[in-house]
Amino acid sequence: MAAPSSYRPEPGQIPDSPGVYKFRDEHRRVIYVGKAKSLRQRLASYFQDIANLHPRTATMVTTAASVEWTVVSTEVEALQLEYSWIKEFDPRFNVKYRDDKSYPSLAVTMNEQYPRVQVMRGPKKKGVRYFGPYGHAWAIRETVDLMLRVFPVRTCSAGVFKRSAQIGRPCLLGYIGKCSAPCVGRVTPEEHRELAEDFCDFMAGRTGTYLTRLEQQMHEAAEEMEYEKAARLRDDIGALRRAMEKNAVVLADATDADLIAVAEDELEAAVQIFHVRGGRVRGQRGWVTDKVEAVDTAGLVEHALQQLYGEEKGEAVPKEVLVPVLPEDTGALGQWLAGRRGSNVSLRVPQRGDKKALMETVHRNAQQSLALHKTKRASDLTTRSRALEEIAEALELDGAPLRIECFDISHLQGDDVVASMVVFEDGLARKSEYRRFQIKSFEGQDDVRSMHEVVSRRFRRYLQEKLKTGEWSPEDGEDPPTEDDGRPRRFAYPPQLVVVDGGQPQVAAAKRALEELGIDDVAVCGLAKRLEEVWLPGEDDPVVLPRTSEGLYLLQRVRDEAHRFAIQYQRNKRGKRLKSGPLDEVPGLGESRKQALVKHFGSVKKLRQATIDQICEVPGIGRKTAETVAAALAQAPPAGPAVNTATGEIMEDETPAPAGAASERGTEL
Repeated sequence: MAAPSSYRPEPGQIPDSPGVYKFRDEHRRVIYVGKAKSLRQRLASYFQDIANLHPRTATMVTTAASVEWTVVSTEVEALQLEYSWIKEFDPRFNVKYRDDKSYPSLAVTMNEQYPRVQVMRGPKKKGVRYFGPYGHAWAIRETVDLMLRVFPVRTCSAGVFKRSAQIGRPCLLGYIGKCSAPCVGRVTPEEHRELAEDFCDFMAGRTGTYLTRLEQQMHEAAEEMEYEKAARLRDDIGALRRAMEKNAVVLADATDADLIAVAEDELEAAVQIFHVRGGRVRGQRGWVTDKVEAVDTAGLVEHALQQLYGEEKGEAVPKEVLVPVLPEDTGALGQWLAGRRGSNVSLRVPQRGDKKALMETVHRNAQQSLALHKTKRASDLTTRSRALEEIAEALELDGAPLRIECFDISHLQGDDVVASMVVFEDGLARKSEYRRFQIKSFEGQDDVRSMHEVVSRRFRRYLQEKLKTGEWSPEDGEDPPTEDDGRPRRFAYPPQLVVVDGGQPQVAAAKRALEELGIDDVAVCGLAKRLEEVWLPGEDDPVVLPRTSEGLYLLQRVRDEAHRFAIQYQRNKRGKRLKSGPLDEVPGLGESRKQALVKHFGSVKKLRQATIDQICEVPGIGRKTAETVAAALAQAPPAGPAVNTATGEIMEDETPAPAGAASERGTEL
């Protein structure tokens, strides 16, 4: 890899003007394309100290061997040139969206003498009107089947059309009235094209005109006692309305807009687009991408706009584009979109009302798309096997780590320090084997010491199971996990690999814990979240797995799951502590009797002032329990006065607590 200083341009060579730049590797392949308002400032940011660069940017500049640039007049020209070069060179380090699947569209071939309605996939062709894309091809066919009653446009292939013209007999659709049969001359080319244009107008959202006209014709036919014609028109109206119902109204003002939402994590991003025409969702599509460059949400939105409208013109670009955040070059993007459409395009973030609510729906779809993508990737057997093999090779293990255990520490500024252990077997989470720990050997924040304690406790139990000397010790502090029949579950299975969330210090602590127990057949590694580096015990340099490695992806999933499980436990523990009250310290006093006591006396403060005999008057409270309650309340410090947070008023002592409340001046038990 080349040092960026080896190909850094001389000072003063780079112009201070808008332009587009390309980084090339040693083989002259373009690996990254970018644009800038000021080429001098942007390129200078790449040649600073590598330690200050984002890891992905650092990888790009060390892979590159040269940089070149092209000056343009405006930011809009820079945007257009950047898109053209990305399409031409397919750079390795640029974000490239890939479709979840090939979305079908409803297409009308207006470039033919007899336009045809059909399902089309792939790149768009000149002279063809497209509607959608749709999630499924059957949805298009259902819509077309309803529409052909009113707009009997040709749907047959060129071969069928030619054959029918030769034999002078139309196909089945021509006989049942769902095709105007231009193949046998029932309509002229001009009449058939007019039908196709009406079909396109209706699909574009201009529905009111046709429904009104058909209703008027139906009433006229009924007045003239042409009841068969009126019934046919009634059925046509019903068919059109059923076709419209397949796309529910989402925006009441008949808006034409595209809504774009992004869901992302550290590694990947999913983009969802809803195409709204005439206030109805006419199509939906989505992309997933690897975040191979250092890019934020605004950058992802900009790339999505380029991908979506780079090949579109005219009405295919809507009047309004709604996005979650505005890109950096909003003005240039707005001009570029307006140039593609031929008129002004509004690019904005919805703030309130129906559009904001619909944007939230689009965002939920993006989140589900990203989750589904990750689930599919994780559940594939071949992918899991490859991931385990890559981990074994990178860490130089004797075999694939079929059982991986990951440990993580969680706390809030040193309070409620807890740890989690998650288990993955054959690359899949085994939640029944998850464990959680409380750190009780010391107070305060020390992740390294906590990691040593947790790993020691887990493998000490393993040795106990191995020697048949015990199962679970209450002094360890964590809840005893049980089997379905209530017996304690055993830590009987050792992992082939222990993963810790952290870098060198945490790895060293885990390794030291294993060595102290005499365990030398379990591998240890750590995954540092900032740079996604894999650390091994005693090594000064990390193991860097390829960015697209399935092994790295599996380690990240394991680490993230341990982090989630630890945070969940820590939050639950903190919540219980914050909600606790003096009655929680009374041994043997359950929730029902706590509520009975507070309900009887009105507040914990009044209960504190009651005598033992008065406490015994509460149903279910015996004298021994009453004595225990009185003793516990006498030892507990009194609570401060209750304050109304809205007014600042100090509440009076005699104010009774609400029925069923278990509180002392607002403190929930």
